[in-house]
Amino acid sequence: MDLEKMTALALAEKIKQHQISVVDGVKTVFDQIEKKEDRVHAYLDLYKKEAYTRAKQVEKGIADGTYTGPLAGVPIAVKDNICVQGKPATCASKILEGFEPQYQAEVIDRLEKAGMIIIGKTNMDEFAMGSTTETSAYGITRNPWNLEHVPGGSSGGSCAAVAAGEAYMALGSDTGGSIRQPSSFCGVTGLTPTYGTVSRYGLIAYASSLDQIGPVGKDVADCAAFLQVIAGHDPKDSTSQKREDLNFMEALNGKITGMKFGVPKEYLAEGIDPEVKAAFMEVLKTLTELGAIVEFFSVKTMEYMIPAYYISASAEASSNLERFDGVKYGYRAKEYEGLHDLYKRSRTEGFGEEVKRRIMLGSFVLSSGYYDAYYLKALRTKALIKEEFNQAFEKYDVLLAPAAPYTAPKIGESLKDPLAMYLGDIYTVAVNLCGLPGISVPCGKDHTGLPIGVQMIGDCFMEKKILRAAHAYEQARGDFGTPEEGGARV
Repeated sequence: MDLEKMTALALAEKIKQHQISVVDGVKTVFDQIEKKEDRVHAYLDLYKKEAYTRAKQVEKGIADGTYTGPLAGVPIAVKDNICVQGKPATCASKILEGFEPQYQAEVIDRLEKAGMIIIGKTNMDEFAMGSTTETSAYGITRNPWNLEHVPGGSSGGSCAAVAAGEAYMALGSDTGGSIRQPSSFCGVTGLTPTYGTVSRYGLIAYASSLDQIGPVGKDVADCAAFLQVIAGHDPKDSTSQKREDLNFMEALNGKITGMKFGVPKEYLAEGIDPEVKAAFMEVLKTLTELGAIVEFFSVKTMEYMIPAYYISASAEASSNLERFDGVKYGYRAKEYEGLHDLYKRSRTEGFGEEVKRRIMLGSFVLSSGYYDAYYLKALRTKALIKEEFNQAFEKYDVLLAPAAPYTAPKIGESLKDPLAMYLGDIYTVAVNLCGLPGISVPCGKDHTGLPIGVQMIGDCFMEKKILRAAHAYEQARGDFGTPEEGGARV
């Protein structure tokens, strides 16, 4: 029985039927970590001892009926900006060195109640600011399909861990594509839920109006089951929504006959890699063969999405990151003269270049002379983008787009040109600006064997539609395959 290739749901089913033990699943993950982690570097912290202890508890809980959910016994990785009580939470930044939260995120409570087992914390771009997982203060993560390439970001560690078999599933966070883009680069499935569906309590904030926690899995069914575990109202999060329709697995019926898919023409204009475009057009062909209706339409606000996103996100980041000052917790400069110098030196030494760049940008657009010209204008633009998507959803069930304009770049390429890196988020930021759900599903490979992902976007609270569509496409596509051991090309 090839345990490491199983989906999370298949593993949980085998556990339920007493064909394998919970400990077997945990051991499989740690075996893969042992084989590959020194090359991939998906994790920042591992909880080996705790995971084995927890596995035995969960085994008993499944036997006595405490844990009855579809993912009981499944080992899971957690992105390092999500708080687990008593465990370091660094956001891959030097400034949070030594910080251990005394509380934990609502999503962690929910997955523990479901009988899932946390393996460790995954690497990420510092404070989730980046698209490559190269801005981490604790070293870069590599793409398991080709170790010379990035895994994407900012949830690159979570996606690389699932792709390499170092976790069955993982939690990521998405502010402008940070789940969907690395899922595309790593050949896994990643879902960003509607804003307010999953509690943000215990998520260390980057941009509070855009941040969302979501699942990364080997396939659509895993993501649907995981979303079912973590979704739900939480009074501790003021943006949390009261939803009744949280049985996401019932949407996976494979029927998309008559569903209407809209494709923004602007998403296929200049800048897209020809191989990505060709794989995307194949998806449209497959959906048509499955009985769906696919139409092209125009999104006039396309050129404003990146500026609106980076102005809003940087402004919120500049406010949210004010709290890291070297006084109460985290990194503190060794030498300083007076309180002002302590702040200045701690922040200068503690934050990386990309984070400093975005704090500076955010502080600039919020300053008195520029607030109206930039920040206020970005908010108005955000409203116009949302209105245009509202109009599109009056006509279409699901919108389709590539998850990224190209496959995973080589390590070091993106950081040479930050502006080009920002423009790479062109297909993903609208989801966050509008609070929409989106899913990335593998749909092909380029000539070097690197994965390509297709993105399906739904209207607010319409996760079931995108899950149904993604699952139907996945069934038609067949097995996508996995990277060879150690990250060689497939």
